Amino acid sequence: MIQVEHLTRRYGSVTAVDDVSFAVRPGVVTGFLGPNGAGKSTTMRLMLGLESGQGRAAFGGRVYRELDRPVHTVGAMLDAQAAHPARTAFGHLRMVAAGAGIPVARVRQVLAMVGLEDVAGRRVRGFSLGMRQRLGLATALLGDPPYLILDEPANGLDPEGVQWLRRLLRGLSDEGRCVLVSSHLLAEMAATADDLVVIGRGRLIAAQPTRDFVAAHTRAQVVVRTPEAEVLAAQLHRAGFAALREGPDVLTVEGADSAYVSRLAAHCRVPVHELHTRSSSLEDAFLAATADSAQYRGVTA
Repeated sequence: MIQVEHLTRRYGSVTAVDDVSFAVRPGVVTGFLGPNGAGKSTTMRLMLGLESGQGRAAFGGRVYRELDRPVHTVGAMLDAQAAHPARTAFGHLRMVAAGAGIPVARVRQVLAMVGLEDVAGRRVRGFSLGMRQRLGLATALLGDPPYLILDEPANGLDPEGVQWLRRLLRGLSDEGRCVLVSSHLLAEMAATADDLVVIGRGRLIAAQPTRDFVAAHTRAQVVVRTPEAEVLAAQLHRAGFAALREGPDVLTVEGADSAYVSRLAAHCRVPVHELHTRSSSLEDAFLAATADSAQYRGVTA
């Protein structure tokens, strides 16, 4: 696994990353979340030795600078603009491959894998952001590494590209690789990430399975529609549950499950026209968990 231990980075009086520790398990996709300025990119750079600081990040027990064949061990995409604009996609990958002793056949393979085979001879300066992202992914995958660190890989991808990326990440993790991916697309992370690492203002907020994070920071609600909402609300209040009116015949209930609400309605002879549990989203949980960590807030017009 990837083991991150007590990473810390200071810029003068500002602590960008503050004693952050977490693990990235093999065989799962780990989402790396945080508000803007939380320290995600700095953490990833520290993991790869691109920033100096305290603590360590070990890939299978070894820090990045100790790896004998780093391109074959860790694949990283931190900047979609990293390829020289005057080079072609094929030329960029061939250069990286030559430095790592990777055959040209692998260059063609990863170009096909990311969907750039038909534009391999085009110069990068003419690529859209989404195409540059695909080229960055191809570069990260070139050495067929067991560890992947990807910073905002979905940025600039169209809906088909986002769906393709989801399948790619799931396929790579299913092969037993460690996959750490940062993103601001919370709905996509909810569909992709098995585990989450969440930081805010440089400090670790949570490192746990996605479902546990959502459960810890939100509360599910039972929604019930009945023509006798007032009667049922009174009974729920007597039982110690909060029941709020969402409409003339709709209640939302916190603290009780749908089975209890159904039994109570039946006991009180209250007709129920609709009953379901409204689960909170990853976005709800993220906003609740990072409410005190957001540094940049706009003003609603």
